[in-house]
Amino acid sequence: MSTTETSTGTGADGAAEALSTAPREDGGSTGDAPNLPKLGVTGWLRWFWRQLTSMRVALLLLFLLSLAAIPGSLVPQEGSDPVKVSEFLKNHTSLGPIYTKLGLFHVYSSVWFSAVYILLFISLAGCIIPRSWQFVGQLRSQPPHAPRKLDRMPAYATWRTDAAPEEVLASARETLRARRYRTAPGGDSVAAEKGYLREAGNLIFHIALFGLLIAFAVGTLYKSDGNKLVVTGGGFTNNQTQYDDLRHGAFFEPDNMAPFGFTLNAFHATYEESGPQKGTPRSYAADVTYFGPDGKSHQRTIHVNDPLNVAGNKVYLTSHGYSMVVTVRDGQGNVAYSGPVPFLPLDGNVTSQGVVKVPDAVGKDGKRDQLGFAGLFTPTTVIDPVNGPHSVFPALERPALFITGYHGDLGMDSGLAQNVYTLDTTNKNLKQFTDDKGNPVRKLMVPGDTWTLPNGAGSITFNRIDQWANFEVVHQPGNSLALGSAVCMLLGLAGSLFIQRRRVWVRARRTDDGRTLVELAGLGRSESPKVAEELAVLVSAVHAKAPTAAEEPQESQPDSLSDGDHSDKEQS
Repeated sequence: MSTTETSTGTGADGAAEALSTAPREDGGSTGDAPNLPKLGVTGWLRWFWRQLTSMRVALLLLFLLSLAAIPGSLVPQEGSDPVKVSEFLKNHTSLGPIYTKLGLFHVYSSVWFSAVYILLFISLAGCIIPRSWQFVGQLRSQPPHAPRKLDRMPAYATWRTDAAPEEVLASARETLRARRYRTAPGGDSVAAEKGYLREAGNLIFHIALFGLLIAFAVGTLYKSDGNKLVVTGGGFTNNQTQYDDLRHGAFFEPDNMAPFGFTLNAFHATYEESGPQKGTPRSYAADVTYFGPDGKSHQRTIHVNDPLNVAGNKVYLTSHGYSMVVTVRDGQGNVAYSGPVPFLPLDGNVTSQGVVKVPDAVGKDGKRDQLGFAGLFTPTTVIDPVNGPHSVFPALERPALFITGYHGDLGMDSGLAQNVYTLDTTNKNLKQFTDDKGNPVRKLMVPGDTWTLPNGAGSITFNRIDQWANFEVVHQPGNSLALGSAVCMLLGLAGSLFIQRRRVWVRARRTDDGRTLVELAGLGRSESPKVAEELAVLVSAVHAKAPTAAEEPQESQPDSLSDGDHSDKEQS
């Protein structure tokens, strides 16, 4: 007897151990380990593809892309501000090389950012394509037939009627179609379903996100962004050589630049004249005449937040300043230069500095003697012992030009690039004009003044003051696609959140007493209190055409919608 019990116990323990999925204490697997086939290269590729195209990995990649974009906002980028990048490298001698190796100065074109971006791109494509086919299959399929026990559904109602089952089903089918249900006959029942737009909204959201990534890629690869300083009366044509500086994407083609241009006719600026905000700009306006691809001239006023849109480009008004119109004569009395010279603002009151370079000047002895001038311009001039000459208001109330001159070799023939707004005074071949005592000569000039240079080197005349405006020309393809994708994402998200997919079944069958037993049930594919409410409306509509039999007792009236706990009272 004991032998039998022991054998039985051992057999039960062995069976339990064989069915258990827990790992053995010795590290082995339970039961007889099956000989699983090796995945191989193809198996591993399929596993990797399934992981990459899963929604979990897509969300993870989207989160990584958001994190990867943070350095692009915190660290200066070579594509947008190379000057700040140079300053950062100069001020951070140890950190700068590390940032350079990590590609933090060009985040959006770095290898690691592109890798995350491309993986997200592939992951979304892998999610969208199979779900699209699945959705098409759902649209083509019929609603499922009514289950055998409708009283187990979350929402349920039943009653008996004298109407024929065919009349009840026809009435139910008509009512369901009127409420935009898809219906399918099923013998003694009608199956209906609605809310397919929920999955459509989900697909639209993912497709729109895919489109947003495409728009970002197109905008990054084909964009161009340049600045141009234009003096009043001057113009600009959309050509690569016309820009003061131009930044563009990797696939930018200069030959594909849109044909347009404009002329700056006038510039208007107003400022606060009193109070703590005195000198703050109130409005900037640039009157321009522009032409587009059609070649016709149009008049337009460009404001700071109101750019000119032409040929897929936006022309923004970004800054303003003054130009000194001067005439320079050399030692031979010939006009070596005549025209406007833009001065760059140094502060909010438009205290500005600039230089005049005259490489074609000739000395009084007939030999080449280039001239250069460095000046400080103040629109509303004040001179004090501490700050020296400076402006206290940006408008032209007391304009003055403080200037000093140089002669010799400007170094412009060396082949090296020079800044047009600075003068290299460290050049030993460039000498500053001095007086009889050897002191540097400086001159205060107002419009109309002429300064005769020492030693018969020539003269400079301060003719007048013009204004200039700086424009930023931005070509950003993909903006329309990005906007449309963003709107579609919101619509798709709203559809997937607020549209509820639900099913309704109506069954009508003849009972032994000759009457018709009507059953209605509803099921929501997601938790929604609207299923019971909508079923109540359907019950009311069907019951109006197939009312409860007159001989039925009171409890045979349409039952209240229940939560699935029903009695057998309809069987009485």
